[in-house]
Amino acid sequence: MTQLGNDAVKVETRGNVMLITINRPEARNAVNAHVHEGVGDALEAADADPDIRCVIVTGAGDKSFCAGADLVALSRGESLSPDDKAKQAWGFAGIVSHAISKPVIACVNGTALGGGLEITLACDLAVAVDSAQFGLPEPKRGLFAAAGGVFRLPEQLPKKIAMEMILTGDPISAQRALELGLVNAVAPREALLETAFALAARIAVNAPLSVQASKRMALGIVDGKVTRDEAAWAQNRAEAKIVFTSEDSREGPKAFAEKRAPVWKARWGWRPIPSAWPCSSAWGRSTTAPPIRCEGSTRSA
Repeated sequence: MTQLGNDAVKVETRGNVMLITINRPEARNAVNAHVHEGVGDALEAADADPDIRCVIVTGAGDKSFCAGADLVALSRGESLSPDDKAKQAWGFAGIVSHAISKPVIACVNGTALGGGLEITLACDLAVAVDSAQFGLPEPKRGLFAAAGGVFRLPEQLPKKIAMEMILTGDPISAQRALELGLVNAVAPREALLETAFALAARIAVNAPLSVQASKRMALGIVDGKVTRDEAAWAQNRAEAKIVFTSEDSREGPKAFAEKRAPVWKARWGWRPIPSAWPCSSAWGRSTTAPPIRCEGSTRSA
């Protein structure tokens, strides 16, 4: 197998399982172009390698699984994705629109808010550390969970619970996520990775082609795309444009930085979306969608 990984992503193989680690703990594993490419390349390699039967995606450190988009990179005018159009089509973090046939397990080692939850939702299964939290806090900042969260969460939770999370922006605990079926298992930190590998082992003992065909059929994957998601992504791009060109999308982060309550105007069209916000890379298959803020930090979006 070609050497995988880069300065932002570690990739290793243990038996029939590939472990992908977003390795930016100093930035709470926020996503930049190197993360996008490293994760996406690893998923492509796993899908093409007959010896790999399952993939685990996790984050480095003990604070955050992924803090969403890297606002520091965006502030410098950097793209969140590589220039390669095919790789941009993988979506945010190289994964949210990247449907492979091999099962993918999210190993959630910390908070999964905004983009972190959206990566979790893009995976087939999930295990979480007992201190993890899950949520889409974007409405609290005048923003929009544009990496699939607002249409995937109602698919994976009871509708009214999902709507409560989406509309209030309030998070839920790991234990609540387990009760609701958002994750498959919760473990203490010292047993988290072991729990993820144990789940992967239960999959890896089965017939590989049967597992892969079953996943494709269950999710509706055709030619690397979840076909039933295409209409949702199209509407997602349209809604994101409304939100991210609004006055409120500027007021929310500004109020947060100034430690005051936001004053919402519900008016849109205050500015064009900057060209530095490349959304084919970050938010599905668009070329114009803007970044999202995930954990309310200077790093996340």
